[in-house]
Amino acid sequence: MTLFAFYCRDGDHAPEAREKLLSAHLAHVEANIDRYAVAGPLKRGEETVGSLLVIKADSEDDARAFFEQDPYFEAGVWQSIRVEEFRGVAGDWVGGAAWKT
Repeated sequence: MTLFAFYCRDGDHAPEAREKLLSAHLAHVEANIDRYAVAGPLKRGEETVGSLLVIKADSEDDARAFFEQDPYFEAGVWQSIRVEEFRGVAGDWVGGAAWKT
């Protein structure tokens, strides 16, 4: 399984859409929790400015198809979305330095 990092920046109407769709978005995440390595909002102080979702998938196409099922995507919360394959190799989440195991 490969990891794909989705770096999403909010659009102008995001605060209203986030508030309206928060329950549906969280229900989607919870129902598919096994597909996420990590996910959460990007913050500037108390303001939410986007999201980072690291999704487990067999391919980028599979990751995108899954990502596009999120209610936030469907509502256009994010004005820009970048996706790249991600490989965690160091830090607490990967148990230290992966090259030393």
